[in-house]
Amino acid sequence: MASLTVRKLDEVLKDRLRLRAARNGRSVEDEVRIILRDAAEAPTAAPPPPATTTTTPRWPQTGPAITRPRVTLIIGGGIAAYKALDLIRRLKERGLHVRCVMTRAAQQFVTPLTAGALADERCYTDLFDPQSEFDAGHIRLARDTDLIVVAPATADLMAKMAQGHADDLATAILLATNRPVLVAPAMNPAMWSNAATRRNVAQLARDGVAFVGPNAGEMAEANEAGVGRMAEPVEIATAAEAILRPPQSRPLAGRRILITAGPTHEPIDPVRYIANRSSGKQGFAIAAAAAAAGAEVTLIAGPVDLDEPPGVHVVHVESARDMLAAVEAALPADVAIFAAAVADWRVAQAGAQKIKKTASGMPPLALVENPDILATVSRLAENRPSLVIGFAAETENLIGNATAKLHRKGCDWIVANDVSPASGVMGGDRNTVHLLTAARDGKGDPAIDSWPVMTKDDVAGALVAKIAERMGQTNA
Repeated sequence: MASLTVRKLDEVLKDRLRLRAARNGRSVEDEVRIILRDAAEAPTAAPPPPATTTTTPRWPQTGPAITRPRVTLIIGGGIAAYKALDLIRRLKERGLHVRCVMTRAAQQFVTPLTAGALADERCYTDLFDPQSEFDAGHIRLARDTDLIVVAPATADLMAKMAQGHADDLATAILLATNRPVLVAPAMNPAMWSNAATRRNVAQLARDGVAFVGPNAGEMAEANEAGVGRMAEPVEIATAAEAILRPPQSRPLAGRRILITAGPTHEPIDPVRYIANRSSGKQGFAIAAAAAAAGAEVTLIAGPVDLDEPPGVHVVHVESARDMLAAVEAALPADVAIFAAAVADWRVAQAGAQKIKKTASGMPPLALVENPDILATVSRLAENRPSLVIGFAAETENLIGNATAKLHRKGCDWIVANDVSPASGVMGGDRNTVHLLTAARDGKGDPAIDSWPVMTKDDVAGALVAKIAERMGQTNA
């Protein structure tokens, strides 16, 4: 009789649990976890908290509901695993919620405690963990996320992914997920170039897996170099952010944008050249902003000391003639932005050897004009971009000179900025610009939009927003 009473009581409790779960829009298993968590966190004498009606997914062992994009970071067992700790920070900087999973081999390089502390959440390591697998934890980990990032992805881990293995927590999650997967390979160059690895990479690409890297450089092993270094954490975080960004925040998706940046070096002899003080920072910032907006970006850069923006195709050149050839090769494009400070002149006959001092004084240097890249593209009869933007770097009469340049070159917009020494713009991190838009007839006074002092990154973002607005009007 007692057994029957307990059985009936059990059935009543189950029915009530089902009703509560349905009312709150959760599964029975989630409702059980929440009840147990609330009971554990509540003071002994306090009454149970009222039921909540939110349907926001909850992460295991956390209190508040999480609405930020969620990333599951699978850390593989390579020496580059130490970079995954920085990657956690880079992802969180972008407002992403990070949950970590580590393979057994990864724990030889970094500890779950460290990864969990940086992520502010427990790090998962065991497929048969009784604390999570009572509710098929590997399935929950595979689905309760917006993106899975594998970094570093070793040759062994990618081979298991390509063949559908599921013999540990990481591979079980990867096999069970229906979310996007981003892989950052890291291995010795010989392993990366091995035919088996190339087959696995090709298979994963066919399966829809996205890749970032690997990069070329020195390996952890002595006297080893080549392609195989894991992409830098900032590159991986940028690639992850691009996958997670909703379509409305990628207004330039499908657009091709051509950008020039930096100075050009015009040789006088093998050791001397004519140049200017351009750092290339503004052009590189524009390229990064355009790529973040979804554009396919080609950046043609003169000699600069800057890291290449992630997701941007960079072509390195030296002289103005080299830059013009690279620009012509990169056409057609929807938008062309000429931020490079191209040297106006070059030496007519550069010396084949270093020019020496002589008793008669300085040797004469005959100068000739370099090709005008902005005017050349603006006047194209075919393959002219629908929006051509030039830059006017002036030290005096800023608006007057910029207006004259707009008419003379035939471009659509001019970004004018004061580069006099007192401004600190050349080589600095801030800029003050005026956007001049050509009149419809190409002859009247331009419209002028003066912007406040901003960082060059903010200038780039504002300019890209203007471009997206203009291109949207073109489509309408």
